[in-house]
Amino acid sequence: MELLTTVGFAVAFFALIMVSVALHEIGHMVPAKLFGVRVPQYFVGFGPTLWSTVRGETEYGIKWFPLGGFVRLLGMYPPEPKTRKHRNRLTDFADSARAVEWEEITQTDVADSRLFYQKKTWQKLIVMAGGPVMNLLIAFALFWAVTAGYGVYRAQPTVAYVQQCVITDPHRTECNASDPLTPAAQAGLKVGDRIVLFNGVPIESYDQLSALIRANLAGPAVIVVERDGQQVTLPQIHTGMNNLPDRLDPSHQVRAGWLGISPQQDLVKGGPVQVLGDMWTMTQQSVVALAQFPVKVWNVGADLVTGQDRSVYDPISIVGASQVAGQVAGDAGLSAGQKFATFASLLASINLFLALFNLVPLPPLDGGHIAGAIYEWIRRKTAGLLRRPDPGFFDTAKLLPIAYGVGGFLVLSGVVLVIADVISPVQLF
Repeated sequence: MELLTTVGFAVAFFALIMVSVALHEIGHMVPAKLFGVRVPQYFVGFGPTLWSTVRGETEYGIKWFPLGGFVRLLGMYPPEPKTRKHRNRLTDFADSARAVEWEEITQTDVADSRLFYQKKTWQKLIVMAGGPVMNLLIAFALFWAVTAGYGVYRAQPTVAYVQQCVITDPHRTECNASDPLTPAAQAGLKVGDRIVLFNGVPIESYDQLSALIRANLAGPAVIVVERDGQQVTLPQIHTGMNNLPDRLDPSHQVRAGWLGISPQQDLVKGGPVQVLGDMWTMTQQSVVALAQFPVKVWNVGADLVTGQDRSVYDPISIVGASQVAGQVAGDAGLSAGQKFATFASLLASINLFLALFNLVPLPPLDGGHIAGAIYEWIRRKTAGLLRRPDPGFFDTAKLLPIAYGVGGFLVLSGVVLVIADVISPVQLF
């Protein structure tokens, strides 16, 4: 029964990811149609067509391989520049791709400004940002549902555990008389103490306290706690130095100040302000993860070849994410509320990552088209200010070699991660 639950929820989660992808493409399609762009196709998946229907001027359908989706906007490439004087392999490559698209474009499309390249810059930005914005809205709605409905476990500046000594022997867990005391033990911190001042700074949250301790390095520290309803100033100590997970990259450890306590975790409900704060923290972490993505994919492939276990910090494919969701749903130790919260939060996190990933300013990603529209606007405005001839539309077809390179890398990365998720899946429990 547990296996069926795990598999069932993994499949359901995969389907919800595909729904998120479909909504992402709707985020592009709706404003494109509102601005008059002709949209020939809207599909979920890739490969041969499984089912399709035509409504108006758009064909809607599902492809055989549900690993993404696309909406085709007519006129992504402007016509060949009339002022071109020289030809080379790059221009020939761009023109061949342009010719394929322009076979479908009619004179009416051009005359009625139905082509994407003809639209104003702000309209192009709205169309291309529509997909990531849709994912952001999905993420926000899911996080808000969890935060307001179930709550989020948040660390409090209240001591739940005090580590008494520093043990350097990996084969021992009990303290010896010769082991040095931790800074927390030296200060006399007790379970239940609520830290209200750290070196004279009022403490409002554990995140603030943790940042102060880390930044203190091995410096002196005076701690004031609330104990039994009274404020108690503890003896001055020096915080220690330890290897701790980096705040923005938990897979990497840094040397930082350390006290030797574990905080109390309370289930706290909140509103949109808390959700936005959480999403901002996750956004910063995701940006760091995106910058390391090529290296991490390489490491996953190398670990797969050498037989190394996967880390919970490794990138995963949508197959891996579905497996994780199935593990959560099949864990008998979690309550129904915990399963719902984790399931929804995982789906929200994927939507947030999809939004940020698509904003990377490289074609064929949405961010590449956004960057191209901004570059075109800057170039034309600059020419106007300098009283130079209008340089015209930016020829995005010239970026096709970059688009193919990036696309090839993404396909290869997807294959590596899917294989790794099947052979050596990430285990949370």
